[in-house]
Amino acid sequence: MMVDKRHLRGAPRGGRSGQAAVPLYGFQPPVGTPYGLEVSTVEDFFAEHDDWPWNPPRPGRATFHYLILVTEGELLHDVDHVTRTVARGQWLWVRPGHAQCWHPPGAARGLFILFEPDVLTSDAARLLAPLTAHEAPAVLSPHPDDAAWLRQTALQLLDEHRALGRRRLDVHHALRRSLLESLLLRLANSPDVTSDGALAGGTGRRDTYARFVDALELHFRELHRAADYAGLLGCSVRTLSRAARDTTGKGVREVIDERRLLEARRLLRGGGWDARAVAVHLGFTDPANFGRFFRGHTGLTPAAFRARETRAGM
Repeated sequence: MMVDKRHLRGAPRGGRSGQAAVPLYGFQPPVGTPYGLEVSTVEDFFAEHDDWPWNPPRPGRATFHYLILVTEGELLHDVDHVTRTVARGQWLWVRPGHAQCWHPPGAARGLFILFEPDVLTSDAARLLAPLTAHEAPAVLSPHPDDAAWLRQTALQLLDEHRALGRRRLDVHHALRRSLLESLLLRLANSPDVTSDGALAGGTGRRDTYARFVDALELHFRELHRAADYAGLLGCSVRTLSRAARDTTGKGVREVIDERRLLEARRLLRGGGWDARAVAVHLGFTDPANFGRFFRGHTGLTPAAFRARETRAGM
């Protein structure tokens, strides 16, 4: 299974000695598993990892997607420090970069799909933008007309994943990817998902915004201006600004600031970081500037926010 202790990237970082960041885990499938996709069951996953990462529970982040269909019982899972309850027939989706913490599964059973973002074809990724977006819902309740089909497709994906060696490797992977994309496109019909029109085919501006969001996830710590991202995307600032306004109603700088603020909240809440360390991590040249930024958006100083969240978690 890919998510084990070997996948921790880098040493923990923090504002003072002993303070550890929420660790980041990369995708490393078992030997012989092709490409960035693995399929299992909740029960097998826990059976193979009885000492990690839920004993003791501790937060972590991954560079890949966790997708779980609960078929029996009820699963608890923390996503961005909020405990989610996933009932039978619901799907849990933890996207890359989200802070998460496991709970023991209890009687929960289900299908467990893990995949890297680039396993999807570019056309499918564009169509699935509302579903894979960082702010999309963590718990999805499929449309009743889709629920049985989704479960059956997930079972077919598990069967094909376990069929490694039964057919040529390129055919095996093409089948797995096709089943995954079919499942996700149908899951995008869930009432929980807010479509911005991308599922209808999108426009040039939506494509530009989707590319901007991808770039932002990679560079929000060091790049903070609209011009930086326009340069990366090979478009003008005006084009990027129109794409952001058309898709979200927000300006590029507002989107950038929201992403930096989200990361600051995550680190202050659950990562054991102090304000100075977060300021450096997010590219602020002066901790005082970070303090003003944070207070302007939340009404609290970083220290006050951290103290409040610590009390709430006791």
